[in-house]
Amino acid sequence: MSDSSATAAAATGPLPREVADRYVDELVAIDPVTGTYLGVPESHSKLPDLSPAGQEAVAELARTTLARLDEAERRPGADSAVERRCGRLLRERLTAELAVHDAEENLRAVTNLGGPVHNVREVFTLTPTATDADWAAVAERLRAVPRALAGYRETLSLGLEKKLHGGPRPTATFIGQLTEWAGDGRGWFEEFAADGPDALRAELDAAGAAATAAVVELRDWMRDVYAPAIEGSPDTVGRERYARWSRYYNGTDLDLDEAYAYGWAEYHRLLGEMKAEAEKILPGAATPWVALAHLDEHGTHIEGVDEVRRWLQGLMDEAIGALDGTHFELAERVRKVESRIAPAGSAAAPYYTAPSEDFSRPGRTWLPTMGETRFPVYDLVSTWYHEGVPGHHLQLAQWTHVADSLSRYQASVGMVSANAEGWALYAERLMDELGFLTDAERRLGYLDAQMMRAARVIVDIGMHLELAIPADSPFHPGERWTPGLAQEFFGAHSSRPADFVESELTRYLSIPGQAIGYKLGERAWLLGRAAAQARHGDAFDAKAWHMAALSQGSLGLDDLVDELSRL
Repeated sequence: MSDSSATAAAATGPLPREVADRYVDELVAIDPVTGTYLGVPESHSKLPDLSPAGQEAVAELARTTLARLDEAERRPGADSAVERRCGRLLRERLTAELAVHDAEENLRAVTNLGGPVHNVREVFTLTPTATDADWAAVAERLRAVPRALAGYRETLSLGLEKKLHGGPRPTATFIGQLTEWAGDGRGWFEEFAADGPDALRAELDAAGAAATAAVVELRDWMRDVYAPAIEGSPDTVGRERYARWSRYYNGTDLDLDEAYAYGWAEYHRLLGEMKAEAEKILPGAATPWVALAHLDEHGTHIEGVDEVRRWLQGLMDEAIGALDGTHFELAERVRKVESRIAPAGSAAAPYYTAPSEDFSRPGRTWLPTMGETRFPVYDLVSTWYHEGVPGHHLQLAQWTHVADSLSRYQASVGMVSANAEGWALYAERLMDELGFLTDAERRLGYLDAQMMRAARVIVDIGMHLELAIPADSPFHPGERWTPGLAQEFFGAHSSRPADFVESELTRYLSIPGQAIGYKLGERAWLLGRAAAQARHGDAFDAKAWHMAALSQGSLGLDDLVDELSRL
């Protein structure tokens, strides 16, 4: 090729957004779980290869994509705002993912939520089931469960060989979850298959039984081989591993000691506000959590599982009606969100699943009931502003809505956890600022949720880095954090029941660096808004800013404040 031909080819080659979207296409081909989340029909009958070879294929795709991005960023037009944002996100995400992969963290993937096997189960709740053809795909996907779980076991086995493994506490919790999924007589996959059509009954029953047998086999291996092999190992990860995971979940190289200090500053601020609000509910209460315990018994509550689902749906519908046109401008398809009850065996925390790319599957919030049938309102309102509207749903559905002007990557698989969780926590605060927390019950519940996120920063960083508890702390001043102290502290500063606290601490131990992104992400959103307000002065338009902010796609915290400040 001549020099002029090479120059012409370079000038007409793909730009960063095209590189990013090619990455999504190729990722979906090897990760059908991602494909189903996006609503790709060809994915619905398959599961990913969870073996070391399958994970290396994903890593090799990342390396290839980074090389393509190097070329794309040298082309004319790559410096436009939309291309710059996309390229910056793609490089940061793939680099962070490769750092985790190259350190062989995947060999340690044992957790109580969001792990490879959890994703295998959860994807069935998002798989279409409207037609017989849909159920035929479900049957094929069920038949793929044993192979997927065998690949996961191969990965953990290699981890044992290399002495790279998960912690004892997450392992014990995961074994308990597998036992629940295996069921007593009929397992979770068989129960799911039971809703299929009679025409496919034999096929679905056989596939469901095979999936359950694979769950039992993995459970027995985890219990009889894996757990004894790691007995006595630490659950915490240390500073080096924590910094690597923190980069992955937050999109920035945090000053962890500064972040720890910020967590304590927020703790003291929120404690003062909580005391003032608790006094309105139970005058003279020794702590805000005594007042919250009073609300557990005597506060407003919803009776019944289906009743609480309908009530949460009404809460989101009410928020959309009040916010659309005043503080946001929502497309019709973004206005739709569904409230669901999480399947049994889920972790204790509520969660959200984004709409498919064509919105044929809407965004959904999921409430784990943990066997309860009575639900205090104070614990739900702020949480559903976080999970639903104006929280996760408005952000992730808006990304999907404007994906054509961004890229598929920015609107979906490029999501930075701290960006999304930070927005959702900011959304809780926004509803307080706008006056939606109309009584002391709801506002104390909101502050309790904020305190939980501040406590996450303290205990997640503190126990993994074994930091000292400050001298001005009312809790064990001067001692160094351990998981036991972390659980005691978290339980003492949360209205949540003991099983929730247990689930949360296991989550922090097995997903280090993720839980801090809520409070640190909220701080980034607030800093970005404050900078934009200062730049515009009296001309600042909050509605326009919110929509522009929600339409720029994902960014790591490194870049988020800068981009929000420009809007």
